[in-house]
Amino acid sequence: MNTIEGIKILLVDDEPHILQFLELGLENEGFEVKTAPDGLTGVNIAQEFQPHIAILDVMMPGMDGFEVCRMIRKSGAQTSIIMLTAKDEVEDRVKGLTIGADDYVIKPFSFEELLARIHARLRNQFPHLFNEVTYGPFKLDDRRKEFVYHGRVLELSPTEYQLLKFLVRNHGMVMSKGIILDRVWGYDFQGEENIVEVYIRSLRDKLKDKEHQLIRTIRGSGYRVDF
Repeated sequence: MNTIEGIKILLVDDEPHILQFLELGLENEGFEVKTAPDGLTGVNIAQEFQPHIAILDVMMPGMDGFEVCRMIRKSGAQTSIIMLTAKDEVEDRVKGLTIGADDYVIKPFSFEELLARIHARLRNQFPHLFNEVTYGPFKLDDRRKEFVYHGRVLELSPTEYQLLKFLVRNHGMVMSKGIILDRVWGYDFQGEENIVEVYIRSLRDKLKDKEHQLIRTIRGSGYRVDF
């Protein structure tokens, strides 16, 4: 069972690569996701879909994100709204929050940051949807950002936590360094791929996985968690 099973997210953005990146990432996290390339389509989908979270790009031709936010609020839907924009002006943030937005994320952003904000909104508005989840020998409590492995609490940094969560949730599947960087560090990460190796090595040490039987290296492909 997934901690976020049944949670619905609506993405409204006129940039196809942003929609695709976020859709794949959020679906991989276990969310049910619908996308819209413009504001009017987003409003129509929201009426039928009734999302828990709506992520709205501000700068769109025709109906912008502010108007979509107004329409969702006018409908009375219990949707938490996160505004997404390349603008950094205080006036835009104030305007969005004034018309009913719950949070604001400035482009460029990391997927990890957006995911953290989504979880914060869900915990605040829909706390009953969260619980502890078991994956094989792992117990994951996302509210406390805590991993327990064979009854032992792991002392993990925030990035180690996100990396292990990504690998464990996708156990049995090979994840390339590129995919890991996108999902854990964010699509705008400018560093080197070998940072993944550094963190994998640290996780193996903390998991006492000296033989690499838990986090396996698949040569030329990436990493796979087996349990």
